[in-house]
Amino acid sequence: MQLKNYLRIVRASAWYDLIVTIGFATPWSFTLIHQSLTQLNSSLGIAGEFPAFAAAHVLMANLLGSIVTIWAILRLRNARMEYGRYDAAGRILFSMWQLYAVAHGASQIILAFTVFEIAFGIAQLLPVKKQAVID
Repeated sequence: MQLKNYLRIVRASAWYDLIVTIGFATPWSFTLIHQSLTQLNSSLGIAGEFPAFAAAHVLMANLLGSIVTIWAILRLRNARMEYGRYDAAGRILFSMWQLYAVAHGASQIILAFTVFEIAFGIAQLLPVKKQAVID
C-alpha cells in the first residue's frame, strides 16, 4: 500500500474514534450515551447488559473519552505511519477487552464496536511501500 493511502486509513480511524468517543469525555454526555445504549439494548432484546454506573465508573469512562479524543485529534492533525502502528496495537487490546467483557455478561452491542476495532487494527498493520528518497 502507498503511504498516502495508509495515512488516509489512519485519519479515517481517527475520525471514527472522535465521533464514537467524544461523548464519553464528560459525565453529562456519557450519561446520555449510557442511557441510550441501555434503552437500545433493552428494546432490541440483545443479550448482556449495561449496568448502572457509580461515580468511579463514570470517571473511568470520562478518562477514556478524554484520552481517545486527544489521540484522535493528534492523528487528524499529524497523521503518521508510526501513529497508525501504535493505534493498531491499541485496537488489538481494545478488541480483546471488549470480547472479554461480552463473554462475561456485557451487552453484545459492544461487538459492533469490536468489528470496527478489528477492521481498523488490521488495516493499520498492512505493509506500506517504502518511498524512494529523492536528493
